[in-house]
Amino acid sequence: MRGTLPLAGQSALVTGGGAGLGFAIANAMAGAGAAVMIMDIDAAQAKRATERLRDRGADACAMQGSVAVSEDVERVFAAFDEEFGRLDILVNNAGISANAPTLELSDEAWDNAIAINLRGPFLCARAAGKRMVAQGGGVILNTASIYGVVAAPNRLAYCASKSALCMMTKALALEWGPAGVRVNAVAPGYVRTTLVERLVAEGKLDLEKIAARTPMGRLAEPEEIADAAVMLCTPGARFITGQIVGVDGGWTANGYL
Repeated sequence: MRGTLPLAGQSALVTGGGAGLGFAIANAMAGAGAAVMIMDIDAAQAKRATERLRDRGADACAMQGSVAVSEDVERVFAAFDEEFGRLDILVNNAGISANAPTLELSDEAWDNAIAINLRGPFLCARAAGKRMVAQGGGVILNTASIYGVVAAPNRLAYCASKSALCMMTKALALEWGPAGVRVNAVAPGYVRTTLVERLVAEGKLDLEKIAARTPMGRLAEPEEIADAAVMLCTPGARFITGQIVGVDGGWTANGYL
């Protein structure tokens, strides 16, 4: 039965996979047959997420580390090599929001957004690329955002980091395509996660306005983004590379604010 799954026999590393959208992607990867390592800055969160995957019969393990720290990235990838041998899929999902008026944006907040949202994916993609180019294939999937494609006020650091991630996606697809490595990104719209729910509770997001701005009239569920992520990593997407795939209910197609 396992052999019929689209990612059977493959191994995936998911950064920021301990909760929220990252866990949904890790869970979907495991459900599609992949062995999964979760990398997360929060060790306890990563452990709990891994236990949930194992309870469902998945081959899964956890590693603590920051994607923005080169030594952590090298340590985690070395552990992945020892655990699974071959890296087939990297999901660069770890990221942070950075919402503030630009005149109030601190140096620290700017640096942190660039470190997590851009430097981290670079470090992980470089480590993955060394392995995938050498073995003649693999898939790197970046979690971008609608705000890597369109702009919004009070989100300068986030927009800048996510738009740069989109361009990184395209540049790596061109560079590593001849070696059989595909690089794509999903660009989610607003997703119903605990983070979004907290921002709503704090009065920082208005769900009614978001739904009204979205042609499909609602937020995405984490599983809907995860399903798209898995699809882009399957053999069915074998000729798709260098693409930023919007999973946003039509948000970026809507020219009206």
